[in-house]
Amino acid sequence: MKKNTAAKKEDKSSPRLQKTKPVFVYGNYRKYYGYRLNHTMEEDPRLKVFKREWFENKDCLDIGCNQGLVTINIAKKFHCQSIVGIDIDRGLVEDAKCNLRNMARKKQSQEILAKVSVPDGSNTGDLTDLKVPRTSNEENLNTQSCSSQDLLQRVSFRCENFVENMRGGSVKYDTILCLSVTKWIHLNWGDDGLVTLFVKMWRLLKPGGVLLLEPQPWTSYKNNRLVSEVMTIYLLYNTSD
Repeated sequence: MKKNTAAKKEDKSSPRLQKTKPVFVYGNYRKYYGYRLNHTMEEDPRLKVFKREWFENKDCLDIGCNQGLVTINIAKKFHCQSIVGIDIDRGLVEDAKCNLRNMARKKQSQEILAKVSVPDGSNTGDLTDLKVPRTSNEENLNTQSCSSQDLLQRVSFRCENFVENMRGGSVKYDTILCLSVTKWIHLNWGDDGLVTLFVKMWRLLKPGGVLLLEPQPWTSYKNNRLVSEVMTIYLLYNTSD
């Protein structure tokens, strides 16, 4: 009996049974917006400081879009002419496309309700109890000129490694967003990767275009400094006697 108990304990501690913690080499967290945003927040706080003139009727590019929530909400709130979200993680890009479809369907439902609901309550038939969901004045203003079909036409996502490869290099953008991305490029491609990033963004910006850059602080490098082979080799080389 003792031998069997010991064998069971060994099985439980076997490496095959231990769950390995996923490593997000490129910062491609699946629940990025979950831990970044407080659950009480209605929208990403970065949207509150963005100016309408940076996006309205503009062609925009969002580098490292993750699940695309900021990308989609920029299109909804500021009515950009087009916005392309790119990310190195194919799974996140598929999530972004799914989020876009879901938001478009939700918006379409609101549009249908708005058409069948009459303000003075004079609906006929079985539609008398239908009501339009209450929204703020700002949200009403923003949704008037951005229908569900507009959203699907204005927003697109694709999987891209911006540092190593970027399709459509001849396309120019009025506004480029690079939010919380520079650290991961630095960790994986070193200083040369950062130089490549800025050169490509400069080439893709139209004259007088806007670059919105959100760098991560140096303190945030500590927990992820060994996440890539490039940085591991760099640290070993520079700390060896």
